[in-house]
Amino acid sequence: MSRIGKKPVPVGKAKVAVNGQKVTADGPKGKLELTVHPLITVKLDAGNLIVTRPDDERQSKALHGLTRALLANIVEGVTNGYKKSLEIQGVGYKAEMKGKNIVLSVGFANPVTMPIPGNVTVAIEGAKIHVTGADKQAVGQFAAQVRKVRKPEPYKGKGIRYEGEQVKIKPGKAFAGAGAAK
Repeated sequence: MSRIGKKPVPVGKAKVAVNGQKVTADGPKGKLELTVHPLITVKLDAGNLIVTRPDDERQSKALHGLTRALLANIVEGVTNGYKKSLEIQGVGYKAEMKGKNIVLSVGFANPVTMPIPGNVTVAIEGAKIHVTGADKQAVGQFAAQVRKVRKPEPYKGKGIRYEGEQVKIKPGKAFAGAGAAK
């Protein structure tokens, strides 16, 4: 039995409805829904979501743990939400909001403009960008797209990185001096 799949998902403050293969969760941070694979069965029992599978086939086992993890992420998202923070490092590097877009000035000839998806919110605080939302996948995806604009480079560490991310700095070229080439 899947160690993750057999754990029940506590619903807590979220309002969860199971309608056949569609699970809907509603909470203070928003509303999310998941369509479950036909092999997997989801039941709401005493404030917990129970995920079961019909057999021990390889695909059923894989879907069992996956479905339970996705349901747990949905319940966590609608109750507490998710947050990813990014740091901008580099002289003159900055980010600013213009309407529903984020404008990144990170050493290119022109600033990079990125539209913000509707299911995430972005807050800029100095050299930090905070991406928040109820959908874990959407928050992580947008944060990854922002980081991809200018990944931290290995020689000076300039670029956009996740908060707390350690960038391994490489040593530069060795300088031998003026008299070493004789």
